[in-house]
Amino acid sequence: MPGTPRASVLRSDWRPLGTERHELGEGARFLDGQLWFVDIIAGRLLHADPRSDQPPQDLVQLDVPLGAVALADTGAPGEADGRPTFIAAAGTGIARLDPFGELGWFGQPADGGPVERRMNDAATDPSGRFWATSMAWDSTDSAGALHRLEPDGQVTTVLTGYTVPNGPAFSADGRTMWLADTPRSVIHRYDVDPATGDLGEREVFVQVDGTPDGITVDAEGFLWSAIHGSSCLHRYSPSGDLVERIEVPARQPTSIAISAEAPHVLVLTTATEGLDEPQDHDGRALVADVAVAGRPQPTARPVRGGRGR
Repeated sequence: MPGTPRASVLRSDWRPLGTERHELGEGARFLDGQLWFVDIIAGRLLHADPRSDQPPQDLVQLDVPLGAVALADTGAPGEADGRPTFIAAAGTGIARLDPFGELGWFGQPADGGPVERRMNDAATDPSGRFWATSMAWDSTDSAGALHRLEPDGQVTTVLTGYTVPNGPAFSADGRTMWLADTPRSVIHRYDVDPATGDLGEREVFVQVDGTPDGITVDAEGFLWSAIHGSSCLHRYSPSGDLVERIEVPARQPTSIAISAEAPHVLVLTTATEGLDEPQDHDGRALVADVAVAGRPQPTARPVRGGRGR
């Protein structure tokens, strides 16, 4: 009936995934059925089973910031000790990250320049391209950018002028990309050529009431955003309508992952960065049952290159 409120997709209360607080939890992804996330500044890559009572475990800890990872399609079975290889947004660039914490750099586009910068968020599109964002350490206006790892191992800067870019996220057919600029309270939309990765003109998808951090797209094509500083998540329809605002027991939500496999759960990372006195579940990874599925995250397709330290 017209005017009937939409039922919430949330199906349980929030529960913490362990008790540890992270300074800047981010990059939550379900990769090959397993949850992975990072603590950016600490350079930690963690994994967990959000349906169990076991706390997250570290795989590696780097001596540079670690923004986000994707599974690398190496084209060969048998990773070391059965552990995976990743493509990572780390330090000032994009690298191959092996299970023992060794980085092989494809390029470091955030190195140099008038302000000190680091990598931030990243995601793989349905064609297997790895896209990663960079930003200034002090969030200097317009110092952020979006970079793409090409099939030949080169790193191309495709967008500039952002301040703190978060995402990107992609439609199931790879023809649409969304990218948030957190301090400007906006999520942009771009058409994408799946064959080349070329982007169309920028459009405003939504001007957010709040500061949009990490974003993801569910199996119904709805876009989710963690609203940093507002203790909530937003879920938007494909046309940009806010269909649900979901409260969370942490002040600084940062990224969202929804499992593709049933029973479906949503994992939310949060941060203590900038908080004098963390309270409730500030800084913890949180889990809730949801009535919508996520989408399987693509692996980063084979790429040549990746030199060592």
